[in-house]
This record gives sequence, structure tokens and C-alpha cells, in this order.
Amino acid sequence: MGTSPHWVETTEVSAVTSPTLSLTGLVRARYETPQAFQISGQIATRHVDAGQKVHAGDVLFTLDPRDLDEALGAARAELAAAEASLAVKQADLARDRQLLEKNFLSRQAFERAELALSEATTRRDAAKARMEQARNALNYATLRAGSDGLLIDVNAEPGQVVATGQAVAVLAQEGRREVEVAFPSHVRPPQSGELLIDGQSVELTRREVAGAADPASRTWLARYQLDTPIMSHGLGEVVQTRFIVGDAQPGRFQVTVSAVDERGEAPRLWQVVQGRAQPLTVSVERMGREYAWVKGEGLHDGQTVIALGTHLLTPGLAVRPRGQEVRP
Repeated sequence: MGTSPHWVETTEVSAVTSPTLSLTGLVRARYETPQAFQISGQIATRHVDAGQKVHAGDVLFTLDPRDLDEALGAARAELAAAEASLAVKQADLARDRQLLEKNFLSRQAFERAELALSEATTRRDAAKARMEQARNALNYATLRAGSDGLLIDVNAEPGQVVATGQAVAVLAQEGRREVEVAFPSHVRPPQSGELLIDGQSVELTRREVAGAADPASRTWLARYQLDTPIMSHGLGEVVQTRFIVGDAQPGRFQVTVSAVDERGEAPRLWQVVQGRAQPLTVSVERMGREYAWVKGEGLHDGQTVIALGTHLLTPGLAVRPRGQEVRP
């Protein structure tokens, strides 16, 4: 009694019209703005957490306002003194003007009174400006969200002393999302590509490319705009992208990785010829996570090859593709 044929899974070889490059990318916001105080001080309260949605004007942090309150009080007192001095100089000038008209005061003395009034006015204006600065500083002690968005990072706590401009959070503003992709140093990021998501393809358009390759990873960072908004992936999630990176190469084919048998002296695919497995030698140009790009004589678009279990095959082994009718 003969051995029954082995059931095998098959797949088709497809011609590659243009060389493609599949890379992972990160979903990013178009604007990711660091949130920072405009003054230095000690954080008094924290009102938000990472991952929280906020609206423009929402309070994020506050600083201890005691020193700022004292500074504002001192500025107000200085302004009050400057305004009182100005009032005295104005009264003196009015009196000196009457004396000058009656020739009871010299022109030189009157001019000194005018200069004294001008000086008092300048001091009043300076005191007013310092009070406005102190009032602004007190307002700056409350850090508010600059726009609607999502806080993707919050890295400060109450009691921490922060410097002017030190980022305490990062706000991803509402709006369209982008995909950040790192390309190998020998590949210049193309103008367009596609995002592979949920079994569909979304067009990508390049917005910017880094001016130089990253010295540590030796990659080019590029940002791509999404022509269609995506809702199923959040910020920071890893997504799959694909790009055309060169001209078409005739005789180049794509096949699932599992179909490539690398036993022996050279890689090979297995085809079914008259119910038996026969090897077909190929050269592998590149291997990805899902597909391999190969060349070889006898390959053609749509050709059926064995997809799984190629490491168990031997030349001439009786096989039967699944789905093929069994005839009595």
C-alpha cells in the first residue's frame, strides 16, 4: 500500500513592480509643545497627569506665590511714593510759574523746577512699569495650557524648584497626526508612502526631513502627514509603513517568508509538479518580517509554491495542496 500524499498549504508568487521598504513608525502630533513657567520658583500644586486631555486655559501647575506677592506689594509702594513725589513737583512748578510771572523768581530757578517735574514723571513711569512686571510675574506663577490637547508627558512634582523655561510637561496639540519614521542612512526618505493599518492603506505625504543623519543611530528622521485621520491608534503607538525607494527591477518577486527553504547550498522555493514537490533555486535579495524578495529562473507572477513546512520536503515527495478535490 502506497503512502498517501502530504497535505500542504500553498501561496502565490507576485511580481514586484518597484522596490519597497517596510519600516515601523511612531504616531506623533504635529505640534508637541513643552509647557514651562516664565519665571523660576518652587512648585506649589500640580493639577494634571500624563495622558490627560486639557483645554486652553486649564491650570496645569502653580508656583509658591509668597515672594511674588511681596514683590508686587513693594512695587505698589514704590509707585505710590513716585506718584506722591510727582504731585509735589507739579504743585511746586505751578507756584513757581506764578512767581515767575510776577518777577519774584528767576528764569533759571523756574527751569530747575521744570526739570525736577520731568524727573519725577520719569520715576513714576518706571515705578508703574515695575509694578506691571511684578503683577505679570504673579500671573506667571500659574501655568495654564496654551491650547486644547493631550498631555503626553508630565515630569514635575510639588516641592520641586524649577528654572525659567524648564519644561514640566509636553502638550500634544489637537489636530492632525503625523508618523515619524527613521530611515537607514543610505536611503533618502521619499516624498510619499503609505501607512498599513487595520488591513487598509492610508497615504502619507512627507512634511520634513532632518537636516543630518542621527549620529548615534545613523538614521534619517522624517515626518509624514496623514492624508486621512486615523482614530484607532493613539500617540506614541508603533505602526507599519511602506515606501517605494527605487525604480522597478524586472525579474524580482515577493513571497511569504515561510515559503523560503534555506537548507542546502542555496535558498529555494518548492513547487508542485504532477503531485510531487520539486525545488526551485532562487536568490534572496531581502528578508522582511512577512515577505521575502527573491529572484530566480522559472519564476513568474502568480506562480503557486508551497507556503508552510518547506523544511520537511524532499524532491519527489508526494504532496497535495489543501482545497484540491480528492478524486476516488
